[in-house]
Amino acid sequence: MRLTKLAVCLGVMSLGVAGVLGGVSSDAAQTAPAPASAPAKPLQAAAARRAWMAEQLKQYRGPEYTRWEAMIPMRDGVLLHTVLLRPVGSATSGPPLPFLMTRTPYGVEGYSEVALKVEIPELAASGYIFVEQDIRGRYESGGKFVMNRPIVAHKNKDDVDETTDTNDTIDWLLKNVPNNDGRVGVLGISYPGFLAMMAGLDANPAVKAISPQAPMTDIWIGDDFFHNGAFRESYGFDYVQEMEAQKTDAVVSSKQDQYNFFLDHVNFAGAAEAAGMSNLPTAEKFLTQPTYTPFWQDMAVEPHLKRPEVPTLEVGGYWDQEDMWGTQDEYAALRAHEKPNQPLRDSLHRVFMVLGPWNHGGWAFGPGDKLGGPFGTITFGGQSTGAYYRAHLEAPFFEFYLKDKPGFTLQDTASFRTGENQWHTYAIWPPSLGYHEASAYLEPNHLLEFRAPSGLGVKAATYVADPANPIPYRHRPIQSTYGKGSTWRTWLVEDQRFVSGRKDLANFETPVLTGNVTVTGDVTADLFGATTGTDSDWIVKLIDVYPPNASDATSPETGEAAGKAGAALPGAGAEGGYELMVAEEILRGRYRTSFTHPEPVKPGEVVEYKWSLHGVDHTFLKGHRMMVEVQSSWFPLYDRNPQTYVRNIMTAPASAYQAETVSIYGSARYPSHLDLPVEDGSSLP
Repeated sequence: MRLTKLAVCLGVMSLGVAGVLGGVSSDAAQTAPAPASAPAKPLQAAAARRAWMAEQLKQYRGPEYTRWEAMIPMRDGVLLHTVLLRPVGSATSGPPLPFLMTRTPYGVEGYSEVALKVEIPELAASGYIFVEQDIRGRYESGGKFVMNRPIVAHKNKDDVDETTDTNDTIDWLLKNVPNNDGRVGVLGISYPGFLAMMAGLDANPAVKAISPQAPMTDIWIGDDFFHNGAFRESYGFDYVQEMEAQKTDAVVSSKQDQYNFFLDHVNFAGAAEAAGMSNLPTAEKFLTQPTYTPFWQDMAVEPHLKRPEVPTLEVGGYWDQEDMWGTQDEYAALRAHEKPNQPLRDSLHRVFMVLGPWNHGGWAFGPGDKLGGPFGTITFGGQSTGAYYRAHLEAPFFEFYLKDKPGFTLQDTASFRTGENQWHTYAIWPPSLGYHEASAYLEPNHLLEFRAPSGLGVKAATYVADPANPIPYRHRPIQSTYGKGSTWRTWLVEDQRFVSGRKDLANFETPVLTGNVTVTGDVTADLFGATTGTDSDWIVKLIDVYPPNASDATSPETGEAAGKAGAALPGAGAEGGYELMVAEEILRGRYRTSFTHPEPVKPGEVVEYKWSLHGVDHTFLKGHRMMVEVQSSWFPLYDRNPQTYVRNIMTAPASAYQAETVSIYGSARYPSHLDLPVEDGSSLP
């Protein structure tokens, strides 16, 4: 149900296994220039994935499915292309079956029983009427596509949105598909995750359970297109072309190092003009409305989230490179309308969450026993986290609410704690009982300490940030997001030693830990900084520095265990081995007090910058170090901040991009620090 797009996200389809998935690979034309060489190791990973898929098909024990298609009418007369699969013979015999539906903008023409057997064998074996639908304006459906279509007031038949299309589809299914039991579940990942949440708003009475997974929730605040006001340039550039330049996907796959491409074109306006995409609807909004205007606010889901209308299972990954924020935000918004400890059998408790060690959609495919690529891989102690989730959490959730079967016992939140590599359950997220807040202070001489600093105006670090030489967010050459050989899918676990030795950032480190330190919950950065410019970006990364003899992470390029002889990278900064980001986020300085009313900073003035790095569940093991890294660029995922205040960075002239000196303070008056939710009994240094 999710594999057509998920195959692209995971790099499977482009490597020649679309036939196994029942999907279609697109080699559509590219608008942006040029590449670099692609790493060879993804081909090895693809072979492993094909072997895993073949084994899944071999092990499947369940009914065979029959497939048919329908064009389902909406209230305004638009027809939506829909594919249905159900167990052979179930239309005329056997017990009535519930529906399990996914709505998607990514195309359903290749949707087949093979996808069911590979992706959700437990649910396929149990027997459902599976439904997959092209949303309006995409692929074979009629109507006009609108990116993250806002919810509207429903005054007449022409007032349509994804909630009305979901309701109309369900009404048609209930009336026209024989031998159904009147119950519907909805799930989806990423954009389909956004659509799954739409099924839970003004919900059709037949909807009994939904699972928004990595949902696009607010694409300006924290999901696909912006994070805290900073524009995700390379991603927005690629994704908007894929979605809006035609009705079907066309993967952008340039041959040029995207670092050079975006640097050469100065700003997003220049890049968009070169690609001929300036007039695409969302690109036009990027260019003309870069602040948090009503256009972006109307797309946001959170304002519509009140008490959950139906049982909801939110799912997300700690290393989700696209929509990590949405899962946690939707859960928090829904959970706020419930009592703290309502039991599972209480019908008022309807929101649950699963967080794991996954990239975007990684829980839906493969064993989930490791995560990484050619520039770094981490393992999870032999635990098959993805297989566990699908068999013991996702399938039981739908079986419980759609078929009244026992087995779903999750009280609220399940999280896989990395480092320790064990599953934990919590009565609420973030947990409070057994945890306390500890502040990790940024001190001079690259020190990270858990004791408050002294002094009045002490600078913890100073560096020069030059937009002409921005810090790359992943190893170069940087391929197009979903292009050939792209390392996009796993960049968040790349060994950070490839940048930590640069002079245009600052890192702060604890001594070697004498005992374990577990951080569980939301991490907050609270920095006091100054710049000689009038604007700045602030990126903070919380990093686990492995010891030289660690065996559960492999180092870039060499394949050796982290930190072993020969594994050191050019420019490596800190002592030790593999540097793994466990939390990270950006804040654009102009939005430090308001997302709707940006303002410049006064050169030299010390200003407080405070923002969330989101939730983590990680144990820094004895023998490791904790490190905080601060920098001012993350290019070209995020566009360059000129560091000279201009009204619209999208069109900033080349002359505005100026090198500026950035100072981070670490004193009693200006105590730059991270607030960490630490487990009681942790051995803080």
